Amino acid sequence: MTEPTASRRTVLCCAAVALAGVAAAGCSSSSGDDGKAASSGPVDLGPAADVPVGGGKVYREQAVVVTQPAAGEYKAFSAKCTHAGCLVNGVVKEQIQCLCHGSRFGISDGAVQDGPAPKPLPAYQVAVQNGNLQVTKG
Repeated sequence: MTEPTASRRTVLCCAAVALAGVAAAGCSSSSGDDGKAASSGPVDLGPAADVPVGGGKVYREQAVVVTQPAAGEYKAFSAKCTHAGCLVNGVVKEQIQCLCHGSRFGISDGAVQDGPAPKPLPAYQVAVQNGNLQVTKG
């Protein structure tokens, strides 16, 4: 009696399924669906002067977007779009924009202004200390 052997197709299909599971796990957030991570103290993002009045700046490494709706008024939000988790890519015409699927968010409150995002961007605490932005997640 011969042992059953797996065909090349079976092996490749199983490998593809296993890789898809790993990729899906890598895309998920351990902080939940709200985009908020556990607070670990303030993060220094650099000079507040880098954020223009009526605009904002995306800090990709920290997954944070900081806006300045009015002179001296800073707001910080998660840079992860609430639709599919893409990082927003910029602030244009007083809107935080995600080009993955066209979502737009308000710079003063992170509210959805154009979908398909279902929820506003989670807000973070932001302060200016010694001319630098300090953001605390959570």
